[in-house]
Amino acid sequence: MALVTSKEMFKKAYQGGYAVGAFNINNMEIIQGIIEAAQQEKSPVILQASAGARKYAGPFYIKKLIEAAVELAPELPICMHLDHGETFEICKECVDDGFTSVMIDGSKFSFEENIALTKKVVEYAHQKGVVVEAELGKLAGIEDNIKVSEKDAIFTDPDQAVEFVERTGVDSLAVAIGTSHGAYKFKGDAKLDFERLQKLTDQLKGFPLVLHGSSSVPGYLVDKANQFGGKIDNAKGVPEEMLRKAAGMGVCKINIDTDIRLAMTATIRQIFSEKPSHFDPRDYLKPAREAVKQMVAHKIKNVLGSSGKI
Repeated sequence: MALVTSKEMFKKAYQGGYAVGAFNINNMEIIQGIIEAAQQEKSPVILQASAGARKYAGPFYIKKLIEAAVELAPELPICMHLDHGETFEICKECVDDGFTSVMIDGSKFSFEENIALTKKVVEYAHQKGVVVEAELGKLAGIEDNIKVSEKDAIFTDPDQAVEFVERTGVDSLAVAIGTSHGAYKFKGDAKLDFERLQKLTDQLKGFPLVLHGSSSVPGYLVDKANQFGGKIDNAKGVPEEMLRKAAGMGVCKINIDTDIRLAMTATIRQIFSEKPSHFDPRDYLKPAREAVKQMVAHKIKNVLGSSGKI
């Protein structure tokens, strides 16, 4: 199977009440772990590269590693996605380079500027058969005592979302309902605005929504990393039961990055600590790859609900 867009993935996910995992990639071992997990669970998967990942590994390496995954796992629907493209130029570059999906993130701009930028990307990408994700609202760490006015200023407004989708022609929309990027998402109890999500789903019937910043930051991984020299204190993510609930409410794509980083880093720290004489990178990258596989398989089966959906 060649690379696919997310259009059919999301249609099936919406109807089935599950979400497709969008896993951030940076190197060969991460890609291998994700693909092995997807094969084990018979799940569609989105491999997404940020601008930072493309800069780190190089656009050519990223593309060829994903192409290798497609060739070695022909039974899997695999989408190659640009995560958080900030300009028209980078989105165009990725479209021209064979990506099947791109995200244009104009959330830092005004509503009208975001629409104009997103529409420009949509018009170019659709000509090439590429789908586009956009973002409306701004992700941030949410304090328990946040004021309603402040909350509304960064969370996605359902009425604006309808207008945004209609005017841009975008294929999916990343919404802000309380998730945030990184390992430190909440200072108090974790909260997602499911009432807002329900309004978005009701007003955008059948339209795929996306959750960014949706790692759960498992305590056992934080503890493991800290046990072997890490300093990841007070990290807290989105509880997995909340993500599973969102997957049944029109959220068709859930982004996961931090949990993969934690799984790899905790594993590597343990090996460095317990086997200090080892200097062959394969001695720690192989178990790190297995840790990624186990993490992704768990997410697919127990959080996303996409097992057996190929």
